Amino acid sequence: MSELTGDTDHMRDEYMTQVRRKRMLDGILLIIFVALMMSGFMIADDRNAGGFWDGLHRFFDFPKEVLGEAGEKIAELPGHLVKFFPSLIETINIAAASTLIGAMIAMVFSLLSTRGLARWPRLIPLFRRIMDIMRAIPEIVIALVLIFIMGGGPVPAMIAIAFHTAGALGKLFSEVNENASLKPVEGLQSVGASWIQRMWIGVIPQVAPNYLSYALLRFEINIRASAILGFVGAGGIGYELKNAMSWGKGQYDEAAAIFILLFFSIVVVDQLSSTFRERLTHGKKVKMKVTA
Repeated sequence: MSELTGDTDHMRDEYMTQVRRKRMLDGILLIIFVALMMSGFMIADDRNAGGFWDGLHRFFDFPKEVLGEAGEKIAELPGHLVKFFPSLIETINIAAASTLIGAMIAMVFSLLSTRGLARWPRLIPLFRRIMDIMRAIPEIVIALVLIFIMGGGPVPAMIAIAFHTAGALGKLFSEVNENASLKPVEGLQSVGASWIQRMWIGVIPQVAPNYLSYALLRFEINIRASAILGFVGAGGIGYELKNAMSWGKGQYDEAAAIFILLFFSIVVVDQLSSTFRERLTHGKKVKMKVTA
């Protein structure tokens, strides 16, 4: 009995020692993180032309000026909303097309980079590194290069967003593929089905709800990205917002109308996609549970 008590005390002491060590390491990491953040902020503040603290009291000057001018021209707001609505549709179209193209590319790359499903298992690291590169390059960098080559417009924005989307969704899709059952794939292989047939019949039906859920989530992100890319000449409502703000005072009522359109479109898309994702993920589980 005494030996058992001694072993228990020893295990408790070991556990408490590990807990204290972990807390100490977490504290050190927190101190280092705070120090790096403070030093980085100080360096950025020193290099800033006006200084952060010197301009902090003017933080709300620009929003106040925009809202003030929009309030003075409130009667023109409906006309501005109608005027810029086609640009909003263009932005949504860019996001939708880039999401669709990126998701299709991501689906292929994810299947080629998943163990047990890959067509060429030795090339799995290669396909994963390709997705890492596609995911690592920001959309705005790709868009700037394409605008230099192809000129301004929605096509460079669509290609840039689709490129980044393929890398981001490819990573998520590959994680979904790892949870798919291999029994249908093995059964199809035993009867002589090709790799494409095995993936299309044996894997895609299992993972399609999660694919659609992630694609809808990415669609929300791509709407914001396409609006941002408009600032560098990639078309859409972001381009109109850039023009309205570049002209300065006198056009702030148009900028306010564009902000309103962007806000409501993002809210509507977020709500719709959230509803669809809820049905795709939880709705299927509830149905299976009731059937069982």
